[in-house]
Amino acid sequence: MPRGARKRSISGIYHVMLRGANKQEIFHDDGDCFKFLDIVERYKIKSDMRIYAWCLMGNHVHLLLKEGNEDISITMKRIGVSFVSYYNLKYKTIGHLFQDRFRSEIVETDRSLLRVVRYIHQNPVKAGMVHRADGWKWSSCLEYYGNSSDTRNLVDRNFVLSKFSTDLSIARGSFREFNERESNDESLDHRFAERRRLTDEEASRLIKELLGEFEIAQVKSLPRLKRKETLQNVKQIKGLTQRQAARILGISANIIFKA
Repeated sequence: MPRGARKRSISGIYHVMLRGANKQEIFHDDGDCFKFLDIVERYKIKSDMRIYAWCLMGNHVHLLLKEGNEDISITMKRIGVSFVSYYNLKYKTIGHLFQDRFRSEIVETDRSLLRVVRYIHQNPVKAGMVHRADGWKWSSCLEYYGNSSDTRNLVDRNFVLSKFSTDLSIARGSFREFNERESNDESLDHRFAERRRLTDEEASRLIKELLGEFEIAQVKSLPRLKRKETLQNVKQIKGLTQRQAARILGISANIIFKA
């Protein structure tokens, strides 16, 4: 069935989400996160795009952005291709990294804009990763609070802050109160809500249940095709990271990534 045309935003502002294929992790260490942000900054400059909020999670990315001098689909394709090239070279993998094309929703009003910013910043909180939005270092929250040590000129904060006050000090305080307010905001990925990561004990129990008659120690000795099928099923366990699975199963992380 052909994919429908992407809905166009009159304001040029979109909430975009990139997700790992089969929900696989796309960021395995800080270096991966830094590289992704470097790539986003590069194409922000080239396309004259504006970025109002961002958040990197283990297996997906949120961006709130305004289209620049080229179609947003072209810019996102450039970002995706560049990161996949880096990823495949670093981890010696091939093939797709991201799930289909990126997802997007249009943002046409100030109310929607602010709610999406808050939703993006609270994503790690609702996933159980941190207790407060500013406890997650891989989002634009710290840049809005003035607590970021990152030297990138990535986020265009003034556009959002101006919705609260023309006085920067007042705007920051009002924004922080709004950003931390408990909410039931639902947005682009509410159907794919992330739960917290599993502990090793929880992960081991779920893997054992999935394996059935096999023991965890036997997985690495299974015939290649059977092992691949088993690992693909293991990767579907919610809250289980691929590095965690590799550690529990005693299998190379690259084998898990390629399965």
